[in-house]
Amino acid sequence: MTLTAVPGVRVGHWTDPVGLTGVTVVVLPEPNVTTGEVRGAAPGTRETALLAPGMKVEAVQAIALCGGSAFGLAAADGVVTGLEADGRGYPTPVGPVPIVPAAVIFDLAVGDSSARPGPAAGAAAYRAATTAPVEMGSVGAGTGATVAGWRGPEHRRRGGVGSAAVRLGEVTVGALVVVNAVGDAFTLEGAPLTGGDPVPLAVPPVRPGPMENTTLVVVATDAALDRAALTRVGVRAHDALAVCLRPSHTRYDGDAVFAASCGRLAGDPDVVAEAAFGVVGRSIEAALRAARPAAGIPAVEEGR
Repeated sequence: MTLTAVPGVRVGHWTDPVGLTGVTVVVLPEPNVTTGEVRGAAPGTRETALLAPGMKVEAVQAIALCGGSAFGLAAADGVVTGLEADGRGYPTPVGPVPIVPAAVIFDLAVGDSSARPGPAAGAAAYRAATTAPVEMGSVGAGTGATVAGWRGPEHRRRGGVGSAAVRLGEVTVGALVVVNAVGDAFTLEGAPLTGGDPVPLAVPPVRPGPMENTTLVVVATDAALDRAALTRVGVRAHDALAVCLRPSHTRYDGDAVFAASCGRLAGDPDVVAEAAFGVVGRSIEAALRAARPAAGIPAVEEGR
């Protein structure tokens, strides 16, 4: 199962296989409650301030994950336009205003640095959104993603989009991850996916190559949770990043997690949070196993 196993959640990709960049849009059903947290020190985001507890607007219509670094935030405009055309958004006296938080990864050093997703790319990803199982690997926002660059360009491996979900009784918890990390990748059990020391004691003394990255996460559930409970879900999602990406949350990553409750089922917040930890970890592994070589950067080795 993938994130789209959560009822009403749709995912769409727009992929530029030449420029090696793209957009992934997660479309949420309503009503929902959505929050977010950034722990990396180099984020590129939009509409994240309103995700904090206490803010007036609690529901969002979609979340845009984009390549292209800060330039790629423009793709969210296309998602907003598409939602407006569909009559979706926060109600105001002059009509609905779509709320689309967005975050970007740095992929400019992988493909064509002038290839940056814009409004048309965001609109295409929105229109492609479906409830089918999420396409994974070198697609959408993960098209130009890499991992393990902190040990030098020769150690870099392809990142990508991964997704997983679990059903706990009636409640479903799913995640989608765009894996584009400075650090090495490991499974939840600690098995290396990209090599490297499982306990990195120090960053190499000289930066050997590009180290601008960022891993993005969307967690969704049909359990009815408020923003305070969703904040704990986000914490456990970030914990999974720390376990599976070593090091994570560095000065060169803009690691961000979005968490959404889009259902009315009774659910234990602690159980949902632990499920989030598991599905985020499995999504990271799935992303790397589905990625394909490009731009001279290999994928993870078979059997890892």
